[in-house]
Amino acid sequence: MSVSQDTSHQQSDAEIQFARMISAVRDYAIYLLSPQGHIVTWNAGAERFKGYATDEIIGEHFSRFYTEEDRAMDLPARALQTALSEGKFESEGWRVRKDGSRFWAHVVIDPLFDDAGQPIGFAKITRDITEQRRARERQAHEREAALAARTEEYRQLLRLFEQAPGFVCFFRGPEHVYELQNAAHHRLAEFKDIIGKPVRQALPELEGQGFFELLDGVFESGTPYVGRALPLMVKPASGGPGEQRYIDFVYQPIFDEEGRVVGVFSQGSDVTEQVHAQQEIECKQAELEALVHERTRALEEATRALQLARELQLDKNHLLQLFEQAPGFICVLRGRDHVFDLANRAYRSLIGERDVVGKSVAEALPEVAAQGFITLLDQVYASGEPFIGSEMALDIRQSDGTAVTSYLDFVYQPIRDAEGRVSGIFVQGSDVTARKLAQDELKRYQTDLEALVSERTRALEETREALQRSQKLEAIGKLTGGIAHDFNNILQIIGGNLQLLHGHVVGNALAVKRVDTASDAVTRGAKLSSQLLAFARRQPLQPAVVNLARVINSMDDMFQRALGELIEVETICVGGLWNALVDPNQLENVVLNLAINARDAMPNGGRLTIELGNATLDEEYVSSESDIAPGQYVMLAISDTGTGMSREVMERACDPFFTTKPEGVGTGLGLSMAYGFVKQSGGHFKIYSEVGHGTTIRIYFPRSHEALIEAPVANAGTVVGGSETILVVEDDAAVQATVVALLGDLGYRVLKADDAGSALGILKSGLPIDLLFTDVVMPGKLRSPELARQAKLLHPDIAVLFTSGYTQNAIVHGGRLDPGVELISKPYRREQLARKIRHVLSNRQQQLQSRQALAKAPPSSPHAHAGAVRRVLVVEDDEELREMTSELIRVLGHHVECAANAEAALAMLAASRYDILLSDVGLPGIDGVELARRALRDDPQLRVVFASGHGENIDAEPGLSYVVLPKPYTLRRLEAALEEVIQMPVA
Repeated sequence: MSVSQDTSHQQSDAEIQFARMISAVRDYAIYLLSPQGHIVTWNAGAERFKGYATDEIIGEHFSRFYTEEDRAMDLPARALQTALSEGKFESEGWRVRKDGSRFWAHVVIDPLFDDAGQPIGFAKITRDITEQRRARERQAHEREAALAARTEEYRQLLRLFEQAPGFVCFFRGPEHVYELQNAAHHRLAEFKDIIGKPVRQALPELEGQGFFELLDGVFESGTPYVGRALPLMVKPASGGPGEQRYIDFVYQPIFDEEGRVVGVFSQGSDVTEQVHAQQEIECKQAELEALVHERTRALEEATRALQLARELQLDKNHLLQLFEQAPGFICVLRGRDHVFDLANRAYRSLIGERDVVGKSVAEALPEVAAQGFITLLDQVYASGEPFIGSEMALDIRQSDGTAVTSYLDFVYQPIRDAEGRVSGIFVQGSDVTARKLAQDELKRYQTDLEALVSERTRALEETREALQRSQKLEAIGKLTGGIAHDFNNILQIIGGNLQLLHGHVVGNALAVKRVDTASDAVTRGAKLSSQLLAFARRQPLQPAVVNLARVINSMDDMFQRALGELIEVETICVGGLWNALVDPNQLENVVLNLAINARDAMPNGGRLTIELGNATLDEEYVSSESDIAPGQYVMLAISDTGTGMSREVMERACDPFFTTKPEGVGTGLGLSMAYGFVKQSGGHFKIYSEVGHGTTIRIYFPRSHEALIEAPVANAGTVVGGSETILVVEDDAAVQATVVALLGDLGYRVLKADDAGSALGILKSGLPIDLLFTDVVMPGKLRSPELARQAKLLHPDIAVLFTSGYTQNAIVHGGRLDPGVELISKPYRREQLARKIRHVLSNRQQQLQSRQALAKAPPSSPHAHAGAVRRVLVVEDDEELREMTSELIRVLGHHVECAANAEAALAMLAASRYDILLSDVGLPGIDGVELARRALRDDPQLRVVFASGHGENIDAEPGLSYVVLPKPYTLRRLEAALEEVIQMPVA
């Protein structure tokens, strides 16, 4: 086969495949026409669209598919002619199927030519686009309907804007060009020609009145401005002076679709008459006739505004935007049923953001029916007369069921159609709740002003007097604190030397008696100094959680001895009395002093009533007191039926050394000490008295929510000294000499320094020092707490003990010692000093021995317990000693947990079970003995070991089973104590 034959064969095959493809297409009618328009070929799409089979249509003229109208116009022949002349014919039109039905077709006819360029026929493609045409028609119909609706809404909005009762205008651009104004604004502008002019050109007389600056600010910031009763002066167009008016208005920025400010919408009302009326209200009530006249004139102006507003030609979207952003509330009601057609943002906010459009007022706001608003709407609709409401109350139910009352100024303006018939109601107004409440409040203030001024004046005088008393007491407190400090040093010198002298006069009865008498005087002086410190609020308290009823009941014997038989004592206590955090010993002194004062006020006998109760002091009560916070308190009241006090005496009653008793009777410190103690405890002290009717003193202590703490039992033991080295730092030479002698008498090696700087030099010398014993108040730049800190850096194992007769706030804060601080208060006895020194040194020795034992005992220590592993609870307030003791017990192979005080230990004992309780005796708050008693009550199987710095002497109740571990102890002694207590029988 030749190449030409092969190519011809391939072309023939391609033509056959193409013809088959065309024949199978069903979405398009594709067929060929002869030059005269007869059908030559037919495909499946043509058969589907037109309904003719191939054998019945071949040879027929294609004009049979056209309508009679098109054939009459010779449209088929013209189509072929157009295709030949222009190269293509394309159109849309109706075509006819075999069954006579019509369809809308898209037709394309292309001419066909032979190789010589002669026409040989036409190719015709037809597509059925009836559905597309119908869709376009539907869209066109919908657009026409939307346009008609838009046109009607636009006309409706124009009518609404025309009938707006307040003045309205719109400024365009940064120059604030007037683009719109209604009749009310035109009248306000004195009927000047202002449309199309910048505001500064249109109304130049506004310069200096602030309006230009406000417009600039709103346009630049995009923030609305609300003006209330601002003065406005506009000159008439005819010339001459202008009349000052007052307007309420809003400058509301208008934003475009991109959020940029394009202009400022202004809406408001001429409130000149309201301002004048308000000014007159402050002097007298405005006359009702003036208000009626003002409202009538406002109605006439609103009617003229509605007439002129019909001339406005604004785009609907622009109008909607203005209405939506209008600051006053606006809504439009349609028909007799008052159906909401429009409600702007302010109106929706007023009614709780309800969806009301398309609903009647009765349906959307059912609660307003009983308030008369629907009746008013009916009257306006029926009469065609507007209604103006002023400060009318509206109760709107919120989504949570509560009702909110608002006060409104508003207008119900009937809307008329083209024939003049009422078709709806235009509602516009403002929420004047704040103004209404302010006016009501003003009236009340006018009525109560004189009484209020009088009350405030009296309160101011009372506050000034209270401040003066407080300042006076504070100044006296500082003075007495300083006196007490020096007095304590003197007493320390006298008392210490008397105790040293006592050992030298043994056997001389007269000398011993005189030494004892002098010692008693020192004790009385120490009590007097303590009272001075209590008033100055400088005494170091040891507060504990106590029940005041127990403290008072425990004083019955004291009351009997101190008050005598002529005084009848009655105690009243409410059930469920709260706990308080106070120093129980100082509280007893206060109560006893107050009881003795009451006794002295009843020389012929009488009744002393002690009352205890719970009290809550509210804001109203504490507002007149400068030194107390609102809250819950425990109240202690002590009342007598004695002579009472005058106001002058009460004002000075708490001054130290002030007394009304005869000379030589009393010190005048009882009430001052009580006052200072209560204040230092965070409480409140109040005296109520009347001459001839007795006195009541009320004391309020803050309530404590902590558990009750039993008072620890004092442990009196023998005096024990030692051989350790003690550095005494004391600036008072006499006190220093006395202390050095006392410590030397107890066997200690004593070094001395006159101030903190000298003491630091001794510490840096390298001499071994076991204890730093320093006064708190020292001269020089180096304070005693800093000296103690540097001493710890130079001698890590040194113990520190502070002493003072006046702590200021160096180591005592809020009346309590700082954590980890040891203090002995001046004046102190030899026995007190010996026990305190021994206690501090024992803790130090225990820390040293524990550290040495830990260093010698590796993890595989032979001391590791070979028997059962015990759970041990260690209770020790000294943090370092607590940690080292715990580590020693772990070395012995036992499981150990720690607590810093008895309260924490009781909580741990309640949550878990332990085999052994190892507790220090001298714990703060609840002591170790009381802790063991409570723990054994809950768990009789618990074994108890007491660690004591006072040797074997433990003042525990009979029947309590325990082992004493004297401090300092070694690892072997600790191990032996644990073994011993495990072997003891359970009680």
